Amino acid sequence: MKTPKILLIDDEEELVTTLVERLEIRGMEAEAVTNGHEGLERMHHGEFDVVVADLKMPGLSGLETIDILREKYPQVKIILITGHGRGSDEELDQKLEGVDNILMKPFDINTLVEKIREVLKNEE
Repeated sequence: MKTPKILLIDDEEELVTTLVERLEIRGMEAEAVTNGHEGLERMHHGEFDVVVADLKMPGLSGLETIDILREKYPQVKIILITGHGRGSDEELDQKLEGVDNILMKPFDINTLVEKIREVLKNEE
């Protein structure tokens, strides 16, 4: 199996910087950006297997970013991270249909690694 390439998109810079370091320690390639626009720009210039994106971000939201990713890069796996409960919002549930996994903050790095491997395994 090739080394997974992960793109992290979250406005919490300290979080994504730490996650990049921890994912690389675990044998993955990872890059981080702090907003949806930067994330889309990175996708345009690199190939990533998995995008881990925050739901709530200023500017281009996580949902808007995911919509664009699904349209332009249908092969990429998407893990949504959020500190906000999903609730019973039917519209949100519909938009999340293309999301491969959802992870509630705070989460353990090992849980994230497990989710990444899980979505990549489902691809094989």
